[in-house]
Amino acid sequence: MRNIDFYPSAIDAGGCISNGWNLVKANYGMYLGISLLAMLMAGCIPCISIFLFGPVVGGVYFVYLRVMRGEPVDFGMMFKGFDKFGSLMAIGIIQQIPAIIGQILRITVDVGRIGLTGGGRSRDLDFFQAAKPDLAIATGLLIVVIVVALVFLVFSIIWHILMFFAIPLAMENNLGVGEALKLSARAGKANVGGLILLAIFEGLLIILGMIALCIGIFFVMPLLYAANAFAYRQVFPLLGPDTPQQPAYGTGFGSGM
Repeated sequence: MRNIDFYPSAIDAGGCISNGWNLVKANYGMYLGISLLAMLMAGCIPCISIFLFGPVVGGVYFVYLRVMRGEPVDFGMMFKGFDKFGSLMAIGIIQQIPAIIGQILRITVDVGRIGLTGGGRSRDLDFFQAAKPDLAIATGLLIVVIVVALVFLVFSIIWHILMFFAIPLAMENNLGVGEALKLSARAGKANVGGLILLAIFEGLLIILGMIALCIGIFFVMPLLYAANAFAYRQVFPLLGPDTPQQPAYGTGFGSGM
């Protein structure tokens, strides 16, 4: 693995949000279009989106990181992730493991519910005789579901933290799948607090978007992508004689615009 340095405890969550807004507001229409298309391709095409997630998100990161370097961008650059389709597809599938498990659990619960109801009619005839056993079974299943849900929630949070940087790392540094995942896990563990706080801030933005007739969530997506790109850059700064050092990716970005 190449020696790619990263900063521990480097994420300024508030700075990511404010700088993200400074970035997208200059050309909001383009970023909104990129975000909507990315959402459609990476989440709304049955049986295909799971394979497109990594390349699509990689292309979005390509655009935002390029803007942060002061380089020109255009809408078509969001498809740059398809130049590294194989590695980004694999990383994207691995990153979505909690979502895949969640779907499997949901289907299992739905099938179990159908089995318990048994079509309804025969159960209704024996309702009074079977009430207590049914209640005991339902209570037991509810406890199991709650425990599984809590365990799954913790697993999902940990997985999100460990995989957070994998796609932009592979996109920007031409890393292989294993290299990107391992480096992302190390950087994620070194920046747990910042990533959790950033997720809380972004969750609040999503809630505000949903309050706005449930369509506002689409309009905050460009800001969320930008904030994530700033978090990545704070942890993995571009170091060079003409490159801004890590503090410039905090609250100072765009202050001169």
